[in-house]
Amino acid sequence: MKLKHLCLGACMLAFGLALPGTAGAQDTIKVGILHSLSGTMAISETTLKDTVLMMIDEQNKKGGLLGKKLEAVIVDPASDWPLFAEKARELLEKDKVAVVFGCWTSVSRKSVLPVFEKNNGLLFYPVQYEGEESSKNVIYTGAAPNQQAIPAVDYLMNEVGVKRWVLEGTDYVYPRTTNRILEAYLRSKGVAAADISINYTPFGHADWQTRVAAIKRFGSAGKKTAVVSTVNGDANVPFYKELGNQKVSAEDIPVVAFSVGEEELSGLDTKPLVGHLAAWNYFQSVSTPANKEFISKWKTYIKKADRTTNDPMEAHFIGFNLWAQAVTKAKTTDVNSVLAALPGLETPNLTGGIARMLPNHHITKPVYIGEVRADGQFDVVWKSPTTVPGDAWSDFLPVSRDTEADWVKLKCGNYNTKTKACSGQNYK
Repeated sequence: MKLKHLCLGACMLAFGLALPGTAGAQDTIKVGILHSLSGTMAISETTLKDTVLMMIDEQNKKGGLLGKKLEAVIVDPASDWPLFAEKARELLEKDKVAVVFGCWTSVSRKSVLPVFEKNNGLLFYPVQYEGEESSKNVIYTGAAPNQQAIPAVDYLMNEVGVKRWVLEGTDYVYPRTTNRILEAYLRSKGVAAADISINYTPFGHADWQTRVAAIKRFGSAGKKTAVVSTVNGDANVPFYKELGNQKVSAEDIPVVAFSVGEEELSGLDTKPLVGHLAAWNYFQSVSTPANKEFISKWKTYIKKADRTTNDPMEAHFIGFNLWAQAVTKAKTTDVNSVLAALPGLETPNLTGGIARMLPNHHITKPVYIGEVRADGQFDVVWKSPTTVPGDAWSDFLPVSRDTEADWVKLKCGNYNTKTKACSGQNYK
């Protein structure tokens, strides 16, 4: 009799009948959140986790998707690049999520890329990056270099009259590749090699006294000098503090940052930084009905009136809405079906325009240059006349000049227009 009961119990376990919550789990669509909640990148990424949770909450209040509620599955890769891959594998293989919103640094994205491609997962990546990549399994809702870095340099060159350039970055793939593109672009504009200084520091770098002094010396040659900063994470706090300590004003040597927004400035005394610049595709200070509504919803959801919004948050807002549209259109969360539904879809951005999903898995975005205000917000000093389509491959690097990404017609993210060959991952 006991043996019979044991066999019955084993069978129930085998079929999931004795596992509480199993039936409920089948009635939800799991959404993975892969953002660092600890370590050097937590200063930037924690807010993105909260943004996705807010979007999930809003979607569930509308009835979810396909008649099912969305269920968040949160992991903390802790600013550890190999751990990103491990956590991505956990989300895809163990938790069976339908989609993942995550990563900040390019090194974390590069770490998880093989995992998503092997498991045919779907990643929405919300941060500006260096380009030179287009994966079938990644949707790039952050800016490519032609949507941030190149317009920022053009602004400094044409509007500010900059002649000497300090390319200051954190030592990893995004700054190094972006600076390689910018150096080639500056040289194509006639800037001499002697007028370009390139430097890298480690993640979490804290002692900026020597570097800021070197920047001041480089800027004392009688030519208008600017710093193009790809410094990332919490290293920005001591960097900007040291700029203030050494009285590097925006009038003398303006700094334009690609990774510093409202969130990073919220913990700083920004008065010494007034007039320094950032290039993004969104600022909290842009006054539109959609942005005002988003800010209001955010402050209500997070229950903190002083919490800011920023560019990568808007990218997740856009990406989430595009994914929800694609799921609705495809009538399934199957990754291949969703990927087929995404190109051509449009959704409003928060600044009054439209984000359109392109065949290369990038989107259209406006470009803004903003000046730091004393309250840590930005005054927009320049805006692109139209939205700019994201370009996966730079026209300024010989290695990628003839490369095109197109997941609709060419079904390839790395297609050589001269050899007519796809040398990378192709659509299967």
